[in-house]
Amino acid sequence: MGRIVIVGYKPKAGKAEALKVLMQTHVQRLRQEGLATDRESILMEATDGTIVEVFEWVSAEAIQSAHTNPAVLQMWGEYAEVCDYVPVGSLAEAGNLFSDFTPVE
Repeated sequence: MGRIVIVGYKPKAGKAEALKVLMQTHVQRLRQEGLATDRESILMEATDGTIVEVFEWVSAEAIQSAHTNPAVLQMWGEYAEVCDYVPVGSLAEAGNLFSDFTPVE
């Protein structure tokens, strides 16, 4: 059974565009490793510049296996250079009954 996750990526200073470019390949790279489903991801931006992504892992086991997958670890290193992970609940939008964000194309 798939696992849908919501993740917040706060760009480091001067790295917002680099993060957006990297986000365009995120789920595709997970799929190449057999870890993400074919469900389309959703990318959106909070008012503070945090990129929020909704995507689906193949399973809970796939999430665990990502932590030892060399390709994923390399990708996570690329993310570490351009952003910090933040809880989606910490975003101002999360306090609204209907949390709305700007689409990232």
